Amino acid sequence: MRVSGKDLSKVTWWLRPFFWNQKRKYGQPLEAALLWACRPRLFAAVAFLYGMLDWKRSPVSPVIRSLVTVRVSQINHCRFCVDINSMTLTKRAGSMDKVVALEGWRDNDAFTPQERAALDYAEAVTRTEGEVTEAMMAALRDYWDDDGIIELTALIAFQNLSSKFNAALDVPPQGFCSKGEGEG
Repeated sequence: MRVSGKDLSKVTWWLRPFFWNQKRKYGQPLEAALLWACRPRLFAAVAFLYGMLDWKRSPVSPVIRSLVTVRVSQINHCRFCVDINSMTLTKRAGSMDKVVALEGWRDNDAFTPQERAALDYAEAVTRTEGEVTEAMMAALRDYWDDDGIIELTALIAFQNLSSKFNAALDVPPQGFCSKGEGEG
């Protein structure tokens, strides 16, 4: 890593329950979270935003949310994000098939038309040279109303924030997914 995160014993007291929960869920604190913990107010804002995006009643299915977060992470060369988000995608999809196929999703029949619409949109929003077209929006409208499109866009924007932060600081993968090395 290019900078040092907080030592867990030095994390602000009101963030400690969050890290206790990470240790319970992942077996270890997340290196990226320890970096954010250097600035507790920023940490709280980012954690709150993520919590609002990863809710059970989202109009965007858990599998599509995970596909989008892995793909954005690949584009932004965030090894940590690819690792942890691939683990989540594997759990949500029930296998590693989509994780393995994701970098070449355009040429793979493993993805539904709805997943393809979301991935196409995620790439256009993420890539500097990308452009969101009316055709993309029409494809999204086949599956989501305005609220769903707004939520999908917010998730893509959040994952861009997270993966760019982690990639810039060279946060390493933590071994959550054996396929976590891909950087498409």
